[in-house]
Amino acid sequence: MAILKAVRGTRDLLPPETELWNKVEAAARSVFARYGFGEIRTPIFETTELFARGVGEETDIVSKEMYTWEDRGRAESDRGQSLTLRPENTAGVVRAYIEHKLGETGSLQKLFYIGPQFRRERPQRGRYRQFWQIGAEVIGPATSGSESPVRDAEVLEMLATLLDELGITGWRLALNSVGSAADRARYSTALREALAPVKHKMCEDNQRRAETNPLRVLDSKDENDQEIINGLPKIADFLGEDSREHFAQVRAALDACHVRYIIDPRLVRGLDYYTRTTFEFTVPDGSGLGTQNAILGGGRYDGLSEMLGGPKAPGIGFAIGEDRLILTLQAQAAEAHTSKLDAYIAPMGTAQNPAALQLASELRRAGLTVEVGDGSFRLKKSFEAANKVARKIIILGEDEVKSGVFTIKDFAKAEQTKIPHGDLATALKP
Repeated sequence: MAILKAVRGTRDLLPPETELWNKVEAAARSVFARYGFGEIRTPIFETTELFARGVGEETDIVSKEMYTWEDRGRAESDRGQSLTLRPENTAGVVRAYIEHKLGETGSLQKLFYIGPQFRRERPQRGRYRQFWQIGAEVIGPATSGSESPVRDAEVLEMLATLLDELGITGWRLALNSVGSAADRARYSTALREALAPVKHKMCEDNQRRAETNPLRVLDSKDENDQEIINGLPKIADFLGEDSREHFAQVRAALDACHVRYIIDPRLVRGLDYYTRTTFEFTVPDGSGLGTQNAILGGGRYDGLSEMLGGPKAPGIGFAIGEDRLILTLQAQAAEAHTSKLDAYIAPMGTAQNPAALQLASELRRAGLTVEVGDGSFRLKKSFEAANKVARKIIILGEDEVKSGVFTIKDFAKAEQTKIPHGDLATALKP
């Protein structure tokens, strides 16, 4: 019988790697809390219409990459509907904002999420069909200050803080403005006109994009098309005065916070909902991601709520590719991110198993991390097992139980000491 394996493009996350995942997520929660963000949890599947309207029917995500199915009614009279595993989370968060009338509070909503997304992509290093994102959205009525350039700069400064606290080195922030919806429409028209006489020389995907969503051509990584792409009009030449001023204020706030950045005129991000500020954080070559070295991106989406049938609610958000962030941390780490338990209790004989479990329970309640061996193990096996998972081993024999004095060995120091029961928790703490 064939061995059952995880589906192509998915994977199992196992200890000790999951310890690093938990550390990353804990760091994100800590930083987000300092900036006033609260957690939102939305369903992993939504109506297909949400992504068609929000992300854009002509985007690669909607046209090629979504996992969609027809959900039939339980009875013949029930109407079925098309459902989709979420390929991204911004549309779902804005849907929740509208559905729960969060705008009626009049307050700025600062929401973060951590969870899986799904796209039918070609699996490669750091890119999976089920992948994890850490993201956040700042959204609210214009009266809450949601349109302010300060919101954009605050989000970017927060991301710089998070990457620094995680220990990511050499990150680079690329910044651009795609202007208002009107600016973007003018630019799209100019791109179509510029692409018309040369698109036949481009790859098949870019030929299609030139017709359906010309801004996506600028995202292309096809090496043979780069000379044409570099010669296309630049979005900066099509920005209205309001968009120029907004972008200038974003840059001024980043300068005041000493957040370094570069301007990338090709950074337009192909999702239909983006307006004004767009951004991307990348890491240097050799950071474990191959040639595609982006770890997060995002931008402003001032018209998305209206596209989904809601009230005017300007917003800005981002998504971190957690899989890619973990690979970067692993590649850049000078030492392993995993840590050992505080102690391993080695009972000497099966008769000491109950006492070992009782001692472990006591130490765990004191906040220590503890593993319990088994009295059937020989002493050598107990030491080998303990050295793999813990900093110290506690020898628990009949004499120790009677006297209340325990023998402890510190593996790093190669020291063995006798510790009274009452002092044990203190002695085991790092």
